[in-house]
Amino acid sequence: MQPEEISLRMRGVKGLDTSLASQIMRQLIAAGTEPCKLLREIGLNDRQQAQFQQADARYLASTLRWLEQVGCQMLLYGEVGYPERLKHINDAPLLLLVQGNPQVLQQPQIAMVGSRQFSHYGEHWGRYFAGELTYCGLTITSGLAIGIDGICHRAALAASGCTVAVLGSGLANVYPRQHWRLAEQIVEQGGAVVSDHLVTDLPLAAHFPRRNRIISGLSLGVLVIEASLHSGTLITARYALEQGREVFALPGALGNPMSEGTHWLIQQGAYLVTSPKDIAEQLGSSLHWLSMNENTPICVSEAEVELPFADVLANVGDEVTPVDVVAERAGQPVTEVVIKLLDLELAGWIAAVPGGYVRIRKASHVRRTYVLV
Repeated sequence: MQPEEISLRMRGVKGLDTSLASQIMRQLIAAGTEPCKLLREIGLNDRQQAQFQQADARYLASTLRWLEQVGCQMLLYGEVGYPERLKHINDAPLLLLVQGNPQVLQQPQIAMVGSRQFSHYGEHWGRYFAGELTYCGLTITSGLAIGIDGICHRAALAASGCTVAVLGSGLANVYPRQHWRLAEQIVEQGGAVVSDHLVTDLPLAAHFPRRNRIISGLSLGVLVIEASLHSGTLITARYALEQGREVFALPGALGNPMSEGTHWLIQQGAYLVTSPKDIAEQLGSSLHWLSMNENTPICVSEAEVELPFADVLANVGDEVTPVDVVAERAGQPVTEVVIKLLDLELAGWIAAVPGGYVRIRKASHVRRTYVLV
């Protein structure tokens, strides 16, 4: 089974936090054997084993074919390339499917959201703020929806900037359909369209509130342009608060139902903004850099690092070493060795690859006296 398929199957396993699901996923990939045989051994209950094994092969195959296309890739939690800000939120997605430039997900972002039923006021100021914030060097992140979302994406593109669209559907089912071309333009101009769904997943109503956690999680802050008191836009603001992000709200005219949501946010403590400069200054003030001499070391030398599980590390070579081979050489049970290998991987001594592990750091104080022959 391909590593990508294992990852996609793990996405459908419920009842695991993202960190644990990621660890199990890496163990299954590193084992280099049929993963279904190890599911119980690594701690999945009967229901979770069934969820892993019964994932629809057709949908998996569609996503695997999609990944073969140029510019399409999968980012996995805990691995290089996964957005730094996103991995620290509660219930971070195990994986992200990305069409376009994945590097843009690491750039400073401001989420801009608002109602689908927008007013001329919302359209005007949404376009203005998106353009000016783009000139400030921020990437505009939104949900590609009709209304304020689409207005902000287009304004960022018009300002020759990058923008990120987070979908509540699979990337082969861009929703709404009339924004297919907008999604293409986002990719063409160096941005990205992302989703945590299989590419064939439909735009179900339940998907959209949860995708909002990704919109806010990717961003330094959330700007609400226009929203009623019952707008789904306020869900994004709530996620932002839970994630420790800044929340900004644009005031509107009294009596306008589309400003009641933003006024309520301001009453709850959101920043009232009247210009893009307010946001740029607030986000800039939240970054504090410590001054230090350029020769000051910011890490200890390798010799000072305490080596974990030297008896296991000694048996991982520069070429791919299967888990069962490491266990046999070390004279330890596979279940114990798998846990130690994961710790060594997290510490940066080895890397999980298809078929086993490889050494990526030299440790002069590891001696082969630990090897049992």
